Amino acid sequence: MSSPAAPGSTDLDPAVAARLKRDPAGLVPAVVQQHDTGEVLMLGWMDDEALHRTLTTGRGTFWSRSRGEYWVKGETSGHRQHVRSVRLDCDGDTLLVAVDQEGPACHTGARTCFDRDLLLEQ
Repeated sequence: MSSPAAPGSTDLDPAVAARLKRDPAGLVPAVVQQHDTGEVLMLGWMDDEALHRTLTTGRGTFWSRSRGEYWVKGETSGHRQHVRSVRLDCDGDTLLVAVDQEGPACHTGARTCFDRDLLLEQ
């Protein structure tokens, strides 16, 4: 299994790279939401290279922790993400990716990966 790119080993803007706080594997969680409704669609993981690819291509690109490779959302399913904006939170440890989602965002075929409510016992 491959490892994500080492921090600073890509063409990511150095000012952006300096602000990112990565986990020990070099990854940052990326919350993906529908740009016009705010609906949370999925959570993916990005390293510097995935973020650089996302910013330069306008397509949601992530690091698959299970497969050990980069993947572009919709590349095989056709359910593409057209990125409208990417924001970094105040702590620098989470990305917010606003997209125009074509079709379902979840690999199960659901619109969102967050389609199940958990009831808390009171």
